Amino acid sequence: RLFPRGPDPCTSTRILSGFAKEHAWETSMLVLSWHKHKMYTLNAYHYNATIDACARAGMWTEALQFLGAMAPSMVESSTITFNAAISACEKGGAWEKALELASVMERGKVRLDTITFGAAISTCEKRGEWERSFQLFRAMGASRVEPNTITFSAAISACEKGGEWEK
Repeated sequence: RLFPRGPDPCTSTRILSGFAKEHAWETSMLVLSWHKHKMYTLNAYHYNATIDACARAGMWTEALQFLGAMAPSMVESSTITFNAAISACEKGGAWEKALELASVMERGKVRLDTITFGAAISTCEKRGEWERSFQLFRAMGASRVEPNTITFSAAISACEKGGEWEK
């Protein structure tokens, strides 16, 4: 075999990341699936790049399939992995799944960061769930996560849409 353990992991990751930037989520999925089929060694970077490609296209069900395939493949998910999956849910309009993933992160002791909260608040805001957006925004302080312009804007927008601008 030319690549007994698979192509160079760094090269594979760069290729998969390139597909994400080009919104070529289907190609990214095919390449990762081909790597798995050939039993090449995969790592979190491979999965993260593919989940990111799905996220950029709003393909949340596909992103969740790859997230779910990580543990059986003995690949550990991270904050980056979950953030990409939550972003996929946000873009795909699956706000309940996005919140479910944030809960999974908390239970699994995966660190929630500004990006996690921003995506979760934004997905609730888009669905008119101002109460949930406001709860998440307040939870940021309890989690010692510093809000940024995106989280402030999403929380304000959610309250405005819900007629709760004084919050």
